[in-house]
Amino acid sequence: MTTKSVPQTPVRCGWCGDLEDYCHYHDNEWGFPVDDDRRLFEKLCLEGFQAGLSWLTILRKREAFRKAFANFEIDKVARFTERDVERLLGDAGIVRHRGKIEAAIHNARCAQELLKTEPSLAAYFWKFEPDPKSRPKTLTPDVLRTMAISPESTALSKDLKKRGWKFVGPTTMYALMQAMGLVNDHMDGCSTRSAVLRARQAFKVPR
Repeated sequence: MTTKSVPQTPVRCGWCGDLEDYCHYHDNEWGFPVDDDRRLFEKLCLEGFQAGLSWLTILRKREAFRKAFANFEIDKVARFTERDVERLLGDAGIVRHRGKIEAAIHNARCAQELLKTEPSLAAYFWKFEPDPKSRPKTLTPDVLRTMAISPESTALSKDLKKRGWKFVGPTTMYALMQAMGLVNDHMDGCSTRSAVLRARQAFKVPR
């Protein structure tokens, strides 16, 4: 008589719980290194929209945001006018907050200015990758709960603010760094942590 093996449930970081949206995002996106400017700009905008809300709210509205904001193509968003702001304020699929909408458009224009002196957004953001030696040796849930900011996210925030960007505080920038793979904050024992480590080893940092 043969016995069927029972598939093991993956071990995940505590923040995603058992919600399908979060689990898929955690397993396939969060922490994997990104060098695509459109994706980086999208995440920066969505982090701004998240302020005061949960990431789950934004994640479930992400496709609506992409449709509303021209798939977060920087040059297209930079051309948005007051008419677009009014259109977006009437879009129930997104977060209808005038300040955040105007900030996303403003930041697209700031991105255009930055790209006059930087080879890419990715090359700019990855300059703020922390030295691996400065990272905690163990990432337990208790340690991770204390990590909402870092010297690098503070430096990134300060530099972006100096360039005129909005909704780019150090906590928001640390969340961006976690999501886009500049840091690997999957906890020790998480089933995805090793996959992210392998992806980072194969990743060529943009310069």
